[in-house]
Order: sequence, then structure tokens, then C-alpha cells
Amino acid sequence: MKKLYFALAFCFATLFSVAQSGYEITINLKNCPDTLAYLTYYQFDKTLLKDTCKSIKNGKIVFKGKKKLDKGIYSLVSQGKAIYFDFFVDDNNQKLELSSEASANIGKELTAANSKEENDFFKYVQFMNDQNKAFMDYKSQNKLLTKKDSLALNKKQQELEKAIQQYEEKFITDHQGTFIGNVMNIKAEKLLKDVPKASNGRPDSIQQFKYYKKHYWDSIDFGDDATMRNPFFKNKINRYFESIVVKHPDSVSVEIDKIMSRTNPKSLMYKLLLAHFTYTYETSKMMGFDKVFVHMSDAYFKTGKADGIYEDPDIVQKIIKRADKLKPLLVGAKAPELFMIKAEDFSKMKALGFEDAKNSEEMTNVFYKNVDQVQKMFVKLSDVKAEYTILVFWDVDCSHCQKEIPILLEQYNELMKEKKDVKVFSVYMQHEGDKYLKYIADHNIPWINVYDGAHYNNAIEKYDVYSTPVIYILDKNKIISAKRIDADQVKMVIHALENDNKKA
Repeated sequence: MKKLYFALAFCFATLFSVAQSGYEITINLKNCPDTLAYLTYYQFDKTLLKDTCKSIKNGKIVFKGKKKLDKGIYSLVSQGKAIYFDFFVDDNNQKLELSSEASANIGKELTAANSKEENDFFKYVQFMNDQNKAFMDYKSQNKLLTKKDSLALNKKQQELEKAIQQYEEKFITDHQGTFIGNVMNIKAEKLLKDVPKASNGRPDSIQQFKYYKKHYWDSIDFGDDATMRNPFFKNKINRYFESIVVKHPDSVSVEIDKIMSRTNPKSLMYKLLLAHFTYTYETSKMMGFDKVFVHMSDAYFKTGKADGIYEDPDIVQKIIKRADKLKPLLVGAKAPELFMIKAEDFSKMKALGFEDAKNSEEMTNVFYKNVDQVQKMFVKLSDVKAEYTILVFWDVDCSHCQKEIPILLEQYNELMKEKKDVKVFSVYMQHEGDKYLKYIADHNIPWINVYDGAHYNNAIEKYDVYSTPVIYILDKNKIISAKRIDADQVKMVIHALENDNKKA
């Protein structure tokens, strides 16, 4: 009898365990106009679909699955793909019963029948909505006609921000150690409360900033994938690198490494952050920040730390190849040498047979047959003597070049009037010499006008000229000082470089 009792007890325990597995989210939404609804969740920079309720009866929406939901912020999404409301799921609330009304008051009516923490979260969301509405109402009711009005608006905003900060601090304290407490900690701003006075008697903004940066990532767990399943984490990452980190590629690389070191290399967090940082700085529009992309390649992709990041393993090799191509072209690197032919020597090169060669083998034969003559005709980039060399790759028939080259000529002429020691190494990317010479004559271009007459340089690959025009600025030692700038920025950039040199 005793054995039977234990057998039954084990059986019931097993059944109970099975019953508790999986998830079931029941939502009673009064006046729901939909016939189907979606369950989505936030994951870093995306919103992903988890489940679909294909049969809604009398506003009852049920999402049910055999496996537990990952911890995260989830959304009820309408048939028309609009979010009704957000709620959270953790290990303790896989069985939720939520109620509200499909109306403008959906947030105020929203309740959870079986979760105090869920209701606390709903109250927090409603509090934020109320604060935002109060500020917008105040702003619409008070015209900003005088300085006094602006000061009053600023004061109102500060009052609301303080109320929000106090509410969030209490919420985080009350829910410390819980998933939703951690989510609110990600969103909350860590601000210095007792701000000391600076020497001018005003609040010390430097101390405020130092505190803010030092405590920015307090209690944020990069080892837990759940940390990124909310709408706040991606914005926090962006704000840190856009507003907090010193805008220098070396500083950015250091901060990326610090964050990556806090993740688990086998986690989804690691994969998504690594892919995010790599893509962000590969495509960055900020000059010089391709150096961060090269760092990502050297530190993670070449070392095998990026294996398994992408479904297509060839992407890893493509990233390495792209970074290696950019490495010699980074700001601060020595400009790769170019061996070019003067535009006026086009007829000579044609007479030697370079324009008649039909393939690379014939071109090679022509080159070595005439190597002594050609080498005497070479114009080397390194031989240009000037404080600044403007290196431009362009094409006569390129529509964008037709707009930019006249601007560059204008900028150059203005620099000449200022008696700046500047020269332009102008590289025509095609081989239609007559057309090139005509353009030079028609526009009176007084530059070092060259082209790759011997097909010797492969400038497309060497200088990453995937479109034209491309403009580099080199210093007197042919170090790349600026790259891929617009023609109308040339004079400004050279002035800035001069100022930096004076300060150095």
C-alpha cells in the first residue's frame, strides 16, 4: 500500500509538471473589432511574431503553446497591425488573464486577474501616459510669447521629469530582482542628485556627466538574453555611443570591447550586439569610423569569435575581406602609391598599343615590351610636393562628377587666392583620352591630370572607388587626413586641418 501511494504521488507530480509547462495568455478585450490578433515581442531592434489567435469570440483572445515563453515585453497586436498594449512575461507569469476595452481608455482599463506585478507595470505605463498628457496639455494651453512663458514651460517639464524619476526609482526598488524591475532599470536614467557647484556658481555639468557615464550600465545584465527583449535596450545602446562615448574611433572600439566582454559568447545577446556594431560602423557616414569596422574584423572575425553569428558562413569571410580592403585607407594611414600617366601622354600610350590590348594577357605583354618607356612616363602620387594633396577619382561622363568637379575647381581656386600650398592629383577612371583632354581644356583645369594609362594600378580596388567622384585629402607626407568628402567641404576641411596642426 505504501508503494502504491508513492507511485500515485509521482504520477500526480508528473501530471502537475506537464500542466504547468507551456504558456496560456487569455485576453478579454471588450468591443474588440478583430477576428484575429497577434502576439509579438521586442528583440533588440526588431519586433517579432510569436503567436496568432485566429479565432476571436466575444472579444476573447487566447494565445497558447506547449513551450514556455522567453522572458520579455510582449504586445497584443490588432488585425490591422497596430499595438493595443504591451505586457511582460517572465518565468512566474506564463498563465496570464488580462482584461481591457478596445477604446481610447484601453490603458486605464487594463488589468491582470492573476498578477500583481503585471498590474504594477500597467499602472507605471498609465502614469507615464498621464505625465506626457499633462505636459502636452500645459504646452497647448500656454502660448510661448515671452521669456517668462518659456521659463514656466521649462519649470513644468523639470517637475514632470522629477516626478517620473521618483516614480521609476520607487518602482525599481519595489521590484528589485524581478524581470520587470530589471527592464525599468534599463529605461531609467541614472542622474546625480546632489549636484555640486562649479567655480562659476552653476551646477557642475562635468561632474554630472562623469556620474551619468559611470553609472549608465549599473545593474544591467549583459549575460541574460532577456535584457534585450524590451523596447528600451536598443535605444540605450544607441544613446551611449551617440551621446556619451567620445566621438573617436579608438574610444568607440574600447567601449564596444567592454560591452562585448560582459556578454556570453554563445548567447543571442552576443550575436546580435556583434552584428549590430559591425554593421553600424561598416555603414557609418562619419569620416574615419570605418576604423571601428576594421577593429571588429581584426578582434572578432579573424579570431573566430564571430563564427556562428550569421546563417551564411560566407558572410564572415566577406566582412574580413571588406575590412582588409579598407585597412590601408583609414584616416591616419599612408596613402597607397599610384603610378599614373599624364593626360597629355594619352597619344603616346595609344601608340605603344595600350588601347588596342583586348585582355589582361595582351596588356601585360604590351607593358613589358615598353616597360622602360612607360616607367619614365609614370607620375607617382608620392612625388607630389605640397602641404596638402587633394586626391580625386572621377569620370567625365559621371553625372555626379559633372556637378562636383566644377565645385572642386572653385574650392581649389579659392585656396589658391589664399596662397595655400595645395595641389590636386586628378585621376580619370576611364581611358577615353580625347574626351578627358577636351574636358580639361574646356574647363581650364590646372591640376595634375592623370589616368591609369598602363592599366597598372587597379585604383578601383586600391582606393575602394565603387562610385565616383571620390575625394581624399593627404598631408605633406601623403598621410590620409580626410576621405570621401564632398567637393564643397574641401576648403573647410583643409582650414580645419591647418588649425589642428597649429594646436599640436
